Amino acid sequence: MLQYCQGNKGGFMKLIGLKNIRKQKKYNQLKVAMDLSISREALSHYENGKRSPDVDMLITLSKYFNVSIDYLITGEEFKGK
Repeated sequence: MLQYCQGNKGGFMKLIGLKNIRKQKKYNQLKVAMDLSISREALSHYENGKRSPDVDMLITLSKYFNVSIDYLITGEEFKGK
């Protein structure tokens, strides 16, 4: 289930792991945005919960950073039972 920003009036998803992995790789927002052909503002909005990426963008981001979609959303890898 997708987690949503608490207190965010729009109910958009905040990609907690996206900012973490971007900083871990020492990439700035402009580099990632240019590599993915999106605006820096769009990436910032994804990271801060002001806009939710569509499924295709989630897949693109997970492939770009080589992490799961679970990680992008929660900042943690999926832990199965």
